[in-house]
Amino acid sequence: MIRGGMIRKTLAVLLVVIIGLLGMAAMKPDNFAVTRSTTIAAPPAQVLALVSDLRRWRSWAPWEARDPGMQRSFSGAASGTGAVYTWAGKRLAGSGRMEITDMAPGAKVVIKLDLVAPLETSGTTAFYAVPQGAATLLTWTVYGPMPLRVKVLSVLAGMDRLLGREIEQGLARLKSVAEGRPVPAR
Repeated sequence: MIRGGMIRKTLAVLLVVIIGLLGMAAMKPDNFAVTRSTTIAAPPAQVLALVSDLRRWRSWAPWEARDPGMQRSFSGAASGTGAVYTWAGKRLAGSGRMEITDMAPGAKVVIKLDLVAPLETSGTTAFYAVPQGAATLLTWTVYGPMPLRVKVLSVLAGMDRLLGREIEQGLARLKSVAEGRPVPAR
């Protein structure tokens, strides 16, 4: 008898937690944006050349080191608008597709991002370069819609924290490559 009562109480508490989580998620905004910046000792054209040629992402993108056996394919333009990169990896490398949709040489690169795994979602990632003397202030922003499943994830972990660390790692690695220094370990 006591055992049945404990199970009911546990299920009731679990139901309240789930309802609370869904309620908090429903109050989240419908869109997200996460932005980080760094200064790189290289001109904007040199920095954005590493971004606009999707084949060169392997040297600096933070998720590339997660799965050395990841399958990659490239199509469309060699670089710039129309360049496409698809990947399929295991675990956190996931799978997805990126396509450069807009570019202003030395100023910006905008990419449509479609993730298939580990979480199916779409968004945009954009890089903006501003000359700072002989250096470049590079800003990387990831933004897009937040469907309910992403809102729930953001309640548990926070979009800024989840994506912010990844962007920071990517910027640090990109900075090293652009400046001709060894790439920092993950």
